[in-house]
Amino acid sequence: MIAEPADARARLLALSAERKVSLAALSALLGRNSAYLQQFVRKGSPRKLEEGDRRTLARYFGVAEAELGAPAAEAPQPANDWADIPRLAAAASAGPGALGAADCAFDTLRFSKAWLRHQGLDPARLSAIAVSGDSMEPSLRDGDEILVEATASPPRGAIHVVRLGESLLVKRLERPAPDRVVLLSENPTYPPVEVPAADVAVIGRVVWKSGRV
Repeated sequence: MIAEPADARARLLALSAERKVSLAALSALLGRNSAYLQQFVRKGSPRKLEEGDRRTLARYFGVAEAELGAPAAEAPQPANDWADIPRLAAAASAGPGALGAADCAFDTLRFSKAWLRHQGLDPARLSAIAVSGDSMEPSLRDGDEILVEATASPPRGAIHVVRLGESLLVKRLERPAPDRVVLLSENPTYPPVEVPAADVAVIGRVVWKSGRV
C-alpha cells in the first residue's frame, strides 16, 4: 500500500523517534536547511518529499520508499533477502576520545536478513561505525568496522559505544553502583575510567566487527 502524504509524515516522525535521530539531523543528511523536515512533518510543506530525499531517507531507515510516500512506479522494493545497515560518519574512539558530532549516514553495509535473524539482530536497531584508536586491542583494532545494536538496558561487561561529553567511545561497561559507570579498556596501557552514570549515554552494544587483514 502506498502511503498518503499524512501517513508518510507520521511514518517519518515514528522512524526518527525509533532511531533517536532529530528531524534537523535528517534534514542535514539531505543537505537541506535544519527546518526542512520539521516543516514537512508539522506543516505539510512540501506536500511530499522529493524522489532523491525520499530514497536517501528510505535507505537510512532500511524501509521501502513507499512508506515515505513514493508512488508505486517510483518505489522499487529492496531485495527481500538483504538489509542495508547505515554506516555513520562518526568514529568510536578506542583511545583518548573522538568528537562524535557527525552521526549521519554516508553509506550502507549490506547483510543477509537470514544471517541477522540467526544472530538475533533486528536490522532497524543496527548501525555501523569505524573504530579509532588502540585501547580495545586485541578485541577491536584501529580501523575495524563494528555493528552497533541500539539497546536501552546494556548487559554488564559487554562492549558498548557510549557518549561521554562530546566524545564517542567504545568500551566495556561495569556498574559498581547504581549511580556510577566504569569504562574499561582491553589494552592495559589505558586505566579504567569511573564516571557518574548520568554523564554516560549508551548508544548501543557492539555485536559484530570486521577489519582488514
